[in-house]
Amino acid sequence: MKSRIIAAGILFVVFVFKIHAQQDAQFTQYMYNTLSVNPAYAGTRGVFGAMVLHRSQWVGLDGAPKTQTVNIQGPATDALGLGFSIVNDNIGDGTVQETSFDLAGSYTIRVSDKGKLSFGLKAGGHLLNVNATQLAGYDKEPNPDGRVNIDNKLSPNFGVGFYYHSEKTYFGFSLPNILETEHFDNNESSASKLAIERMNFYLIAGHVFELTPDIKLKPAALLKAVKGAPLQVDFSANFLFNEKFILGAAYRWDAAVSALLGFQLNHQFLVGLAYDREITELGNARFNDGSFEVFLRYEMFTRHKSFKSPRFF
Repeated sequence: MKSRIIAAGILFVVFVFKIHAQQDAQFTQYMYNTLSVNPAYAGTRGVFGAMVLHRSQWVGLDGAPKTQTVNIQGPATDALGLGFSIVNDNIGDGTVQETSFDLAGSYTIRVSDKGKLSFGLKAGGHLLNVNATQLAGYDKEPNPDGRVNIDNKLSPNFGVGFYYHSEKTYFGFSLPNILETEHFDNNESSASKLAIERMNFYLIAGHVFELTPDIKLKPAALLKAVKGAPLQVDFSANFLFNEKFILGAAYRWDAAVSALLGFQLNHQFLVGLAYDREITELGNARFNDGSFEVFLRYEMFTRHKSFKSPRFF
């Protein structure tokens, strides 16, 4: 019973943080899910592909966040890329559910013998559902603020980004959602806002080192900044063995350490798994068994685009 009370308190804090700071969904394996944060990535791998990812955060905590994402992308021409992304974020077993859907396009130019620069735009929106009556169960009084539910509220948005890449190096900057939508409580004339969506700024970078003909090392980093929340910095290092097996580790600054595992099943399919362990006080909670991510990526190779080796980003 005590653990359930503590869990309810943590979820209340998570809910308040989510609706006021409104950070985008968090991924440990961001290096395989770049399209969700940078539209300029669309089509840059040169083949048509699709990826699905599921994240369960703080397993063992009742109502802990769960996130699913699906993206499809590929080149339309040598210079144009297209992508489509869906992200579903759920907190509190339906207390807060947000589903984002975006169409992305990129235009790529060659800037050197080895490097290309892509510019990206995306347009879409998200549906927000908030069950305020369920949240009120955490308070001593039922619905003390007179909150009302938010049911499938549609908010349009757009984003921009750029992405430089060569065979071994990449970096990019993006603002996936530029519009700062405001959601009010049942008193539209009051200054009390139920949620304010902030712009999230992303910076990503990575480089592949060929240690031997059969072993590659890729260190990478992601920085995410949003008003009203601490700067998030993720570092990772992955080894690729024989173009098949991926083993790595990651560190989220002052938050978590992670283990990463991947396997190239064949030319088309890559499967990956990640496990996070909190290094905060939350990590010591007996009801928190860590966070898990699993993804599957499929890429279509044809006689016009034959398989050489899986690019490491």
